[in-house]
Amino acid sequence: MAAANNLDLESDPRAIIGMRVFDAPRALVFACFTDPQHLAQWWGPNGFSLTTHSFDFRPGGVWRFVMHGPDGRDYQNRVTYDEIVPPARIVYRHGGGDDVEPVQFSTTITFEDVGGGRTRLTWRGVFPSAEERARVIKEYGADTGLVQTMARLDGYVAAQAAAQQQQQQ
Repeated sequence: MAAANNLDLESDPRAIIGMRVFDAPRALVFACFTDPQHLAQWWGPNGFSLTTHSFDFRPGGVWRFVMHGPDGRDYQNRVTYDEIVPPARIVYRHGGGDDVEPVQFSTTITFEDVGGGRTRLTWRGVFPSAEERARVIKEYGADTGLVQTMARLDGYVAAQAAAQQQQQQ
């Protein structure tokens, strides 16, 4: 069983940092970020679903998607990938445009092999200011959302790992 989420809001007043250890190899955890069919199964807080409109997983590529809230509200999103180093790191910028939610931040996700077929994921979102981070936490629940998203990812990764084990038997 994977370790619980660790949320850090103290070390950098502009950042939301989430960490979690997954009972799955690094390549598998990384792969869950590389395909919109995977992302649709776990991306977003509890109760949210996802529709991808375009997905170009490469540096300079853009992922356009809508997060559908449990209250019926749709949240337009755009991610622009800056760096992709399989299976170690993904760096992207969120937002930037009148047609998406007014939330801009940069994210670095690192995937660390901690041995025993386990992976430590660190998800660090950095906002333009501490005030902007506070606004996004208050208006969107971004801190809780990250914790829930990582927990959903954990469930999806566990199912993928179990399926791979069954195929190997």
